Amino acid sequence: MEDPGYDGDVEDEGRWLCPRCGNKYDDEADKYLRDWCVFNVCFPNGLKVKSSSSPKTNNTPRSSTPITPTFTFRFIAILLVFYFVMIGTRNMVFAEESAEVELLRAQAEKQRDFNKRLLGTLGRVSELGNSLKLELGPVYNDTQSLQTVTDNAGRLLNELQKQTRPLEGKADEERTIRDGPAAVGVQTYLASLKRAEDKLSNLKSTNFRVNQEAMSELGNLLNHGRQQLQALFESLLHEDANAIEPLQFITKQISFPGIPQNKLSELAALDGFVSANQSRTGYQDSSPSARIYANVRGSYLSGSLHNLASASISTSKKKSPDTIYRQGTSGIGTYANAIEGIFLAEWRNITLIFPRDTWSTIFELTTRQAVTEFSKTLRELSVQIKSNITTDCFLAYEIVGIVNLLAIRMDSQTGQLKQQLIDAVKPVRDTAKASIGDLLDDIRRRMGAMITIPNDGAALPITTEVMSRLQALVLYPQPLSSILTSLGDGSWSSSANANGSTASLPSTKSFDVGADGNQLLAHYASDTIEMLLSNLESLAKRLVRSKAIHGVFMANNVAIIDRMIRSSEIQSLFSSTNTPNKVEIWRKKAIGTYLDAWREPCAALMDVQYTNRGARPPSGSNAVDSAAIVKGLSSKDKDALKEKFKSFNLSFEVLSAKHKEMSQSMEREVRSQLARDIQAMIEPLYARFWDRYHEVDKGRGKYVRYDKGTLSAQLSSMG
Repeated sequence: MEDPGYDGDVEDEGRWLCPRCGNKYDDEADKYLRDWCVFNVCFPNGLKVKSSSSPKTNNTPRSSTPITPTFTFRFIAILLVFYFVMIGTRNMVFAEESAEVELLRAQAEKQRDFNKRLLGTLGRVSELGNSLKLELGPVYNDTQSLQTVTDNAGRLLNELQKQTRPLEGKADEERTIRDGPAAVGVQTYLASLKRAEDKLSNLKSTNFRVNQEAMSELGNLLNHGRQQLQALFESLLHEDANAIEPLQFITKQISFPGIPQNKLSELAALDGFVSANQSRTGYQDSSPSARIYANVRGSYLSGSLHNLASASISTSKKKSPDTIYRQGTSGIGTYANAIEGIFLAEWRNITLIFPRDTWSTIFELTTRQAVTEFSKTLRELSVQIKSNITTDCFLAYEIVGIVNLLAIRMDSQTGQLKQQLIDAVKPVRDTAKASIGDLLDDIRRRMGAMITIPNDGAALPITTEVMSRLQALVLYPQPLSSILTSLGDGSWSSSANANGSTASLPSTKSFDVGADGNQLLAHYASDTIEMLLSNLESLAKRLVRSKAIHGVFMANNVAIIDRMIRSSEIQSLFSSTNTPNKVEIWRKKAIGTYLDAWREPCAALMDVQYTNRGARPPSGSNAVDSAAIVKGLSSKDKDALKEKFKSFNLSFEVLSAKHKEMSQSMEREVRSQLARDIQAMIEPLYARFWDRYHEVDKGRGKYVRYDKGTLSAQLSSMG
């Protein structure tokens, strides 16, 4: 291979300096290394050869041509370098491995010597151990036995200390408990009792005879402590157990007082200890604190409500037994409001003192005395109502409604006393159910006992009384809906409901699940009115022969009934339930009966016309020639006309006089209605008859007493 001829920077003569890496190479000796540096390391893309004609300077680049060595040259150079490097490296590795092998051989030799010496030592130690085992074995066994004895003795001492520990501090606890909670404080006293209970529990677990006396002393001490706690609990309750006047809180609309808040926490702590002891002893009855609370607060409730119970009875008594009870007269509503207010205040006290699972039991025990007195009051009122059932039954309806609402409100707020209150009102409810039939039977009984009616056809007082009852009846829709639903639609018409022994027995109609209370109340009111009118009609037919008196009598009663319906809630009850008002039918029937008496004068105004005799009167003509008509009549016909006018005059005057006589007793609506109906019936007939035949009298007034104007004025004056 030829020299590339590159004469780079030369530092010394005969040495070549690489312009990039700065290595120096001999021109001859390092020729191959120089070429490796140039073509493979520093200038892999080739070099430019300096021009020989250019002056040799270090700063000006020479013009050069690229030198590209052949592949063969490069490959040979690489192999040579690799060969020399591998040879040097292999020699070094072999030398190091030889040294390590020698070192390992030396260490293995030392280990074999050590193992031999160790085996010898182990043999001697084993022989020494066997000899020691034979000599020290008995000593070791004795030592183990002594250690066991020592451990047992330690455990026995610990157990003895544990069993005698409950007796420590017994004197301090006894002194605290004997002093009482008032002297040491409630919390300190309770803590001392708790520690004493723990000591007693521990002593009982030992089952040692020597502890029996200490256990008895602690038991007596705890009983004494519990008695003092109960006494404190009762004394705290008595401080706020003075009877109050509920009416003041009701009228002022303020809440009923409860136990002060500062005492509630103290009472709760006392009950907590007593209740905990109760559960530990397994006693299932109410705790002593609960019984004390029920006795003290029960007396407080009963005493506070006593005056209202007496007032409810006194205000329910009427001065006149025939007067219908007026809603709100009795004090039972105030009594019920007081029960609700004071019971709810007591419920709040109980929930803040006692555990939740005892609330219902303690509340029932606390209110039992007051509820019993309330039941007694209702029974007395029931007896009073039965003595005047037709007038005081409305008090029964009021009581049933008030107590039912009270039971619902108490149940919604406390979940208690609903059944007790329903049971308390049951006698009054039975009386109210019996009164439904009694009111109808009273109508039948009183109507059957009547032997006369007014001669002027005036309405009977029983009509006003019955309608007044119905007006009062519809003021109690809620209790009556419940009562009538239990009876069933139409069951009130049976007189069996008046029997107190069967008043509570349900009928098959009472199981109608689709029954509407308001609808039943409307049906009952309608049936009562129908029964009243039917009995009045039967009475009139039995005692009166005159249709005029009969008609006026029925019309007057119907007018009163209709007026009292329209002026009360009965009308809205009928309208809301689409119940037909049958009064109009009876009105038309009564007016028709009265007008039957006026058919006699009307019959006198009837005549007979023969169309085949003489000229037919012109159709549609208003002008009637009475003289011509009378002239064409025979003397017999004229005499008949005179008799008709005479008969009319007599009948009309008698009926008019009777009408004026009865008009004083007629209801205003009846008088005007009858006058209009009489005028509408008589006037057209008389006007026609007069127009045709008034000339039969020739103006003398002997037979024809009334002209059309006079008769019209006479009829108008009837109203």
